[in-house]
Amino acid sequence: MQTQAFITLKNVIKEYRGLAGAIVALKGISLDVRQGEFLVITGKSGAGKTTLVNVLAGLDRTTGGEIWVDGAPVHRFGPEKAAQWRGQTVGVVFQTFELLPTLNLVQNVMLPMDFAHRYTPRQRRERAMHLLEQVEIAAHARKPPTAISGGQQQRVAIARALANDPPILVADEPTGSLDSATTRTVLDVFSALAAAGKTVILVTHDKDVAARGTRVITLADGEIITNHES
Repeated sequence: MQTQAFITLKNVIKEYRGLAGAIVALKGISLDVRQGEFLVITGKSGAGKTTLVNVLAGLDRTTGGEIWVDGAPVHRFGPEKAAQWRGQTVGVVFQTFELLPTLNLVQNVMLPMDFAHRYTPRQRRERAMHLLEQVEIAAHARKPPTAISGGQQQRVAIARALANDPPILVADEPTGSLDSATTRTVLDVFSALAAAGKTVILVTHDKDVAARGTRVITLADGEIITNHES
């Protein structure tokens, strides 16, 4: 793991405007993340966890402050540029898997490569199969998502997030709907990815899950209240 910052947030502010006025979801977040770190973001519901990973991944724009990822000024990107950058740099894993039911597992994993026009069609399939092997689900490659368990679907979602070989993996409550044994299996995958050099950023409210990270930050009311190595 590198000691210098790979991701830097400087005084990041995010406001949402509604009928009741402005809601400040992030109140000047400053944070450095090293390459190869398994960073866990925790806190109660409404603390700003999902907002933080969304702006970090370029899924949402900041209201103020700066976000730098390997020298790229993410805070300056418009929607199109952010989508292009994210396709190459950030893999996103959702709690609800978000697999397409009309495609089999290997086709789901190939999708990000299709969208990014990366690799030849043959290479895409070969890479998708390799990623499914990496998360120990290749035996089910030609099944639809509905034919496998929730834990298996989450492993497929991780494989899909790795399709374009992004240096960063962001996971928002990825174990929220899984049992304890499956949760351990999925967390083992994240730990192995971080050990291999991926930067893993995981959101959770579960203390046992948080304990698996190499560093844990706690948010409350849009601010970092604790930041410590595990």
